[in-house]
Amino acid sequence: MEANVIRAGNYNVYFNEEGTDFINRMVAEKRPSKLFLLVDSHTNEKCLPVFLPTLITDIPIEIIEIEAGELHKNLDTCTQVWHALSELGADRKSLLINVGGGVVTDLGGFVASTYMRGVPFINVPTSLLAMVDASVGGKTGVDLGPLKNLVGVINNPLGVVIDSQYLGTLPAEELRSGMAEMFKHGLIRSEAYWNKMCDLRSLSLADLDSLIHESVVIKNEVVMQDPKECGLRKILNYGHTLGHAIESYCLENPNRQCLLHGEAIAIGIVLATYLSVKKLGFPKGKCDKVKSVLGEYFSKQTFHKEDIEDICELMRFDKKNVAGRVHFVLLEEIGKPKTDCVVPEEEIYEAFEYYSESHGEIKGKR
Repeated sequence: MEANVIRAGNYNVYFNEEGTDFINRMVAEKRPSKLFLLVDSHTNEKCLPVFLPTLITDIPIEIIEIEAGELHKNLDTCTQVWHALSELGADRKSLLINVGGGVVTDLGGFVASTYMRGVPFINVPTSLLAMVDASVGGKTGVDLGPLKNLVGVINNPLGVVIDSQYLGTLPAEELRSGMAEMFKHGLIRSEAYWNKMCDLRSLSLADLDSLIHESVVIKNEVVMQDPKECGLRKILNYGHTLGHAIESYCLENPNRQCLLHGEAIAIGIVLATYLSVKKLGFPKGKCDKVKSVLGEYFSKQTFHKEDIEDICELMRFDKKNVAGRVHFVLLEEIGKPKTDCVVPEEEIYEAFEYYSESHGEIKGKR
């Protein structure tokens, strides 16, 4: 198969021009009764003018827009989209194309998987985060209150189209957010890839193109071996146990600035790497480099003692927990992750102390 097409189980991930050809081929072959494009307020303005001219079809097209941002990744928004599909005449032969970042592809995939018990869908991720993370693995879903991705199903799209030209529509902080997942892929699977990411000193699209492809390959290799997340796939949650809790905490706390997913995961990666030193003997020098490299891309955050208490409480709702025990993914070495690690709460406080040494400070002692 071509280098710019990755086989991901029963669907493919297509890159750039291959993706345009795939969508037009699918539409011509399947002749859906109607095409529905799900966008958010950002991609409707910035990405749809790029996408629509590439779509060659005489089939009626309807556009459904949702509000942008994690705050709107919930069942209320799903209900709005379900109603819109119904009112616009969507049936089981309709095709939904999700054009947007992770919120759009996660929510749109869930809506498609449940509307009339399932209609086909294609994902066109337009953010770096969605390209390297949400694009592979078939996970769909929404948040339940502040709790990340608590409602959803695993259901594969007809295909995924990754086109790096959409990255030109993103602000720099959105590009950095996606890079957190790319750094994670290196840490859990490939020291060579981690080193490439460390050497990246610009956010040029030319540099990112090959790194995006390699990141998708890494995630796809893991997912293909464990599609239902029974074992190996858990390693993709590196940095996410605390990262998701931090993201949820900032989302629901009116006194905190909301963090992008990658910004929260970057903090979670630093914390998990320190815990790896404590629990598994991960080299301290490499841990310091992880903190230093991520610190170049992500602004510092300050955590008070009370913040950490609430974050630890939110962590108890993590999907990986078993019998009420919080399970972490940690590293023995770069490329050697270990799942189902139990960490005492006092060591979590130590990890925040380590993070604070050059990233703000903790106010008050435990």
